[in-house]
Amino acid sequence: MTEPIDILAHNCAAWNLQAAKDCDWSRPVDSAEIARARAGSWQARLTPGPLPAGWLDDARGLRILCLAGGGGQQGPILAAAGAQVTVFDASAGQLAQDRHVAQREGLALTCVQGDMRDLGAFADASFDVIFHPISNLYVPDVRPVWRECARVLAKGGRLLSSFWNPVVFVEDRDPALRKQGLVRPAWRLPYSDVVDLPPAAIDAKRERNEALVFGHTLADQIGGQLDAGLVLTGFHEDWQPHARFVIEKFVPTFIATRSVKV
Repeated sequence: MTEPIDILAHNCAAWNLQAAKDCDWSRPVDSAEIARARAGSWQARLTPGPLPAGWLDDARGLRILCLAGGGGQQGPILAAAGAQVTVFDASAGQLAQDRHVAQREGLALTCVQGDMRDLGAFADASFDVIFHPISNLYVPDVRPVWRECARVLAKGGRLLSSFWNPVVFVEDRDPALRKQGLVRPAWRLPYSDVVDLPPAAIDAKRERNEALVFGHTLADQIGGQLDAGLVLTGFHEDWQPHARFVIEKFVPTFIATRSVKV
């Protein structure tokens, strides 16, 4: 029997390594982008493209929680745009990127380390906006995330979140199939590295320090927000600009939602 895996600890270590390698979601924004944000020309991103109009046009004075959003990108941009920003992330390495930009640019920014499923560090109704870029694939159950978001949002507050279309977790990722442009379904949803992969494959991912991932259903991603008491007020899809899997050439695999606590 495979030994129990501390998923949070493993994924924290994996993201610490990503931050050290300066990966795409761990590359701090430069001074020019911060200067533009201070001048009122800014764009925080949930997906590769810009936010839909009306989702977050003005950040000034808003209490914003960047949830599982470390890496020195969205948090510093929103702070430079005039928001009161708290960055919450499980990875110390990711938070270090935000602290680096804040110190470099003289930004007021609070960083808190923790599990996105437990926002006990914050009181009820602490935030006007939660900005939650793609990250909940790193927890096995997303519904606690939505419940905590609803709790810490003020009435009328907005949850802006993004996640993968779960279809990306269904495809067999055999390189030979990809080369032929073929999609072969291999996994049922919800998907779990821990449950669905054979022990040898799990061990290989752990040895490579790769994060363990979970493909949540739309019933949990969207229905979970509704069940937590949030009202869906916006839906957006976006394309993967650099397709890694065959399915991404045919389906916009980024999904973003705007929900409100009424």
